[in-house]
Amino acid sequence: MTEHEPIWTNTFWELVEARAAATPDLLVMIDETGREMTAAGYRDAALRAAAGFHAEGVRPGATVAWQMPTWIETMVLLAALARLGVRQVPVLPIYRDRELGFVMAQTQASMLCVPGTWRGVDYADMATRLRAAAGDSFTVRVCDRALPDADPGVLPPPPAPSSARDVRWIYYTSGTTADPKGAQHTDFSAMSAARAFAERQHVRFGDRFGIAFPFTHVGGLNNLIAGLAAGMGLVLVEAFDPEKSAAVFRAHDVTIVGGAPAFYLSFIELQRKHPGDAVLPKLRFMTGGGAPMPPEMHLEVKHEIGGLGVGHGWGMTESCITAINDPTDTDEHLMHTSGQAVRGMQIKVVLPDGSLAPAGVDGEMRIFGDSVMVGYLDPVVNADAFDADGWFRTGDIGHLDQNGYVRITGRMKDIIIRKGENISAKEIEDLLYTHPKVLDAAVIGLPDRERGELVCAVVELRDATDSFTLADLTAFCVDAQIMRQKIPEQVEVVDALPRTATGKILKTDLRARFAPR
Repeated sequence: MTEHEPIWTNTFWELVEARAAATPDLLVMIDETGREMTAAGYRDAALRAAAGFHAEGVRPGATVAWQMPTWIETMVLLAALARLGVRQVPVLPIYRDRELGFVMAQTQASMLCVPGTWRGVDYADMATRLRAAAGDSFTVRVCDRALPDADPGVLPPPPAPSSARDVRWIYYTSGTTADPKGAQHTDFSAMSAARAFAERQHVRFGDRFGIAFPFTHVGGLNNLIAGLAAGMGLVLVEAFDPEKSAAVFRAHDVTIVGGAPAFYLSFIELQRKHPGDAVLPKLRFMTGGGAPMPPEMHLEVKHEIGGLGVGHGWGMTESCITAINDPTDTDEHLMHTSGQAVRGMQIKVVLPDGSLAPAGVDGEMRIFGDSVMVGYLDPVVNADAFDADGWFRTGDIGHLDQNGYVRITGRMKDIIIRKGENISAKEIEDLLYTHPKVLDAAVIGLPDRERGELVCAVVELRDATDSFTLADLTAFCVDAQIMRQKIPEQVEVVDALPRTATGKILKTDLRARFAPR
């Protein structure tokens, strides 16, 4: 095997050791301050941190939660806990007392690692409050750009390869409509997703991948594994800002940028502000998922920023990556689909009567395969999450074309039922995205006595001084020749659409804000 061949192992820790042995001097991560870590440096730092945690009482089989920024220390923390054979609970930085308290209670984690104060939030104080409320049932470890450190000679043996299917990771869904749900992943499911991504998107040895999204999202683990396996370095930005992130990515020759449509859009707008300068000169393509992408966004990235455009995919916390585009595919596929099912994954489309939908016909998307979680932490939730044959019910609506390409047309809860007609919010959102005044849009259904639901468009304008009336919207939709039943009956202009930390629009917030009183 040459040093440029990808390395695939059973467990995450085996991968860390194998990469360090194969290419010890390979840059595996660099942050916005220019701090670097090589493959050997990563292994050694993880070993010392693992020994430090072991000295503080963390043992194999323990459960440790961590709510940390996208720092090099966070990557080391993850590897250190993996070396100890710990169940890890990465927590999004946006979680506050209610959500974090729920996670700590449900997982029964014995330790919570936090950064101290970060971006104006005192995480250490919040953790201490929660610890007291929980009767001191867990310890708080402040890891403010520093981790415990000790001699690795005291460490127990690493996890055996046979442990690859043990639960090692618990990732929580965003919990925007109810208590968050903990999706249980194994090294096997995490490694499967990363391998599928790296192979489908032709990740190369020496690529640089820009991460400006929260690393505690399941995509963070996916990118870290893919980077270690393929020899791709990660360029880390702890909090997304288009100008700052692009500057860091330029300085370190980023070739792939990860994220979601909100991130793509920010870079497009940044490029338009600097028409004479390439904001991402080394870009090969952008990639991500987590939310539907307007078709035109691919062409805007390709023609205005450069590279191959966007190789968008379809995934979720419960499976990380289910389908994703090959960035060398046709513009038609890259614009209108989320690619084909990746290695080890199967997709079926189910009609309301339980039968399989033919190609091109919308239904509920269900998935089965290597990267699907083993189940939610709460077994009660699993009864509705999986069908009788063990397929996970994604809640997404869409179809497969004749060649197996995935087209997501909405969420089951995003289907607006107006006078008995099913209306796809995404179809209208994609159309509104093409309006010259509209930066982004969300379409929601609001309760209505006469119609059941009415169609409401919530728009964020490129220029806040512009006006955008219902008459403007209606004329635009009529010109586009969409069915009259789909034309929104209400339009609301907002300064900014509410989003999760990973860029997904919070439609629950919009429904609550604009629901009739």
